[in-house]
Formats: sequence, structure tokens, C-alpha cells
Amino acid sequence: MTQNESNIAAANAPVPSQNRPRSKRPVIIGVILVLGIGLAVFKGIHSRVEAEEQLHSVARASSIPFVDVVYPKGNSEAEEVELPGNTQAFTDTPIYARTSGYVQHWYVDIGAHVKQGQLLAVIETPELDQQLAQAKAELKNAQANLQISQITATRWQKLIKTNSVSQQETDQAISDLGSKQALVDSNKANVDRLEQLQAFERITAPFDGVITARNTDIGALIQAGDNTGPKELFHLAAVQKLRVYIPVPEVYASSIKTGEEVPVTLDAFPGEKFTGTLVRNADAIDSNSRTLNVEVDVANPSGRLMPGAYAFVHLKVPASTGAVSVPSNVLLFRSEGLRAGIVRNGHIQLTPITIGQDYGASVEVLSGLSAQDAVIVNPSDSLANGAAVQIAQKPTDGARQ
Repeated sequence: MTQNESNIAAANAPVPSQNRPRSKRPVIIGVILVLGIGLAVFKGIHSRVEAEEQLHSVARASSIPFVDVVYPKGNSEAEEVELPGNTQAFTDTPIYARTSGYVQHWYVDIGAHVKQGQLLAVIETPELDQQLAQAKAELKNAQANLQISQITATRWQKLIKTNSVSQQETDQAISDLGSKQALVDSNKANVDRLEQLQAFERITAPFDGVITARNTDIGALIQAGDNTGPKELFHLAAVQKLRVYIPVPEVYASSIKTGEEVPVTLDAFPGEKFTGTLVRNADAIDSNSRTLNVEVDVANPSGRLMPGAYAFVHLKVPASTGAVSVPSNVLLFRSEGLRAGIVRNGHIQLTPITIGQDYGASVEVLSGLSAQDAVIVNPSDSLANGAAVQIAQKPTDGARQ
């Protein structure tokens, strides 16, 4: 074998394999992928568990009802009670005719302010005028008979001294004089009566006031006899001062003090207060309404206030010692008695209470509550003792609402 052939054979001979180290990169990548997948699975499971726990928490919280509460207010100050009443004229009277006839003229109408003695109307009384003329004539006749009887009696008294006449005749003459004197007195009284009736032809105002009604007109027939019903001609009211009568509940009766000034409000004057005075009361509780009738006088010099208006009198009622006040809508009426729901440590406690005075929007509680108690507002009728509740909002002061 030549040298070239040997070289070629050597070049074509297989080269023995060498031991080279393997790469770890694919393993690391695989481990990272496994860890990533595991972490993703763990996060998914964990988030689902958290969501389920949150859902359970919301469900548990939703099963506990929410309630609104207030804190009772200590009665350190007097409460105000608003009592309704009607304004009335201080003096209010209908005006009737005292004589029969026809209305000749009227001089005032509704709304007119009149003075005492002012002429309101004139009644024409032709029959009364004739009766008065007849009575005067009868009086003159009786006076003439009286005069002759006096002369006769005087003459007989002189003659009896000389025994010219008998004692019987003298006594008859004196007796006739007394009879004629009585007849004159009777006729004079009749004339005075008819003249007084004739004076009633002029209808005048009995006091200063305002005409609130006129129920007659010219030519209207007026019958003032005892056998006929009287017809009101005018209605007169004195409005310089008004009366307001209010029914005070029995529980407030002891708070009424004669002479005390009180505020008075009217719907016709919103936001404005007038001053009234407690002038008198009935000093007795009405057995039907259990109220005390109280009169409040209100000065009305300008005449702004009108009789018949709806008014409210505001009375100050002193608070009881140790009592608190709560809104009226916290009360629970149960068969076992009056109750109030209190929230303590997240649970309801139905507490028996004793109420005192009722202020309308709020009531006075004499026992059972303190200023630190969270009292449930608008409690449900199904409210159970010991039930779990949550407070819906920050408790508020239990002042009057």
C-alpha cells in the first residue's frame, strides 16, 4: 500500500466518540413552568376560597337586621305643649228689637266699627204711637177725675166738722179720692211703658265694637211679642281684646298659673307670635273630656286678629325629676304592657317603661330608660327579646321631632 492510499484510509476511518457534558437548561425551564402552573392553580383556588368566605360573611351580615336608634333626652328644661283653641270676641251679642213695627232705615252694615250709643236702625211703629196717644188721653181723664175727687173730699171734710154731712158720706168721698189717685198712677205707668217702647224704635249700639252681621232691611216686619220668636237684627262684637278657650288635659292642669303670659300662634300669621294671658280657669275637670277649661286673653288693639280664627296656645310644662323624653315612635304596645327596645351588645332588650306626660311628637318616660340607652326607632311588632341587630346609623339625640 502506497503512502497516499494509507493517508486516504486513515482519513476515512471512523473517529471515536468523545464524552461531552449535557446542558441543564431544559430542566430549569421545565421546573419553572411547573412552579408557574402550580402557583396559578393555588392563586385560583385561594381567590375562590376567599370569595366564598366573603360571600358567607355578607350572607351572615345580611341575616342580621339593621335598626335606627336614638338616645333619650334628659328633661332638664320644661317642655312646651301646643293646645288648639278658637278666638272669640271679648263681648259678643246679638241685637234684637224690643218693639214691633217695620224697619224704616238702617245706618250700618257688616264690618262697620261703631261706638256705644251710635244709631244702628230706626223702626216705624204706627200702632204703638196710637196706643201711646190713647194712654195719654186716659191719663188726662184720670187726672181730671182725681182733681174733682180732691175738691169733693176736701169739702166733705170741712162739712163733717159742722155735722152738715154724715161720717159715711165723708168716708166715701175720701175713699173715692184714693181710688182716683190709684187710677191716675196706673194710667201714668202705662204711658211710661209705652214711651219706653217708643224709645226702642231707635236701635243703638250697647258698646264699642264691629258689626259682624246684618239680618234685616228696609220694610222688614219686626215682631217683638212674647208669643213670637225674636229676630236678630244685627250682631255686634267687641274685638279690642279676644278670648281663647283651650281644653287643658288633666295631667297639665297643675301647670296652669293665673296671670302667666303665654305665646299664641295662628295659621293666618305663620312665624308670628302674639302674647296672651291666662286670666281664669274653670277650677274643675270636665268629667266627659277630662280637661280643664282655661281662658286666655289676647290684646288686639289693631284689630288684626279676627274672632273665630283657629289659634294655638303654647304652654310650658315643667319636667319631672329624673325623667327623660323620647320620640313617640319608639313605644311598643304589648299585651304585657308598654315596652321600649334597647340595643345592648348587638342584641335587643325589651324594657318595660312608665310614661308621664305626652308632648305630642315625644313622650316623657318616668322609669325604664336612661340617657345612655340606644332606643330603637319605629320598632317592628315582631321584635323579639334577645334578637341580634345592627345599628344602621349613628344614634341621634332623642329630642322632640
